[in-house]
Amino acid sequence: MDWRQVVAANLRRIRQERGVSQETLAYEADVNRTYISKLEKGEPWVGLKILVKLSDVLGVEPTDFLRRPAKKAK
Repeated sequence: MDWRQVVAANLRRIRQERGVSQETLAYEADVNRTYISKLEKGEPWVGLKILVKLSDVLGVEPTDFLRRPAKKAK
């Protein structure tokens, strides 16, 4: 899994767990909503400044976006 996909999956999961829409997240983090959509698709490489803004709004640590998913047992 590419790091962009790791960030995308975590961002989408955390945002949905908190019941925050892409529009609300974008507004509160002062970024474009289409950029949030692209991040959740794993398209762009995200900068640290944006990760910090998103983590502040969602109430998590920036490192939470970089956690790889646990491997499934066989």
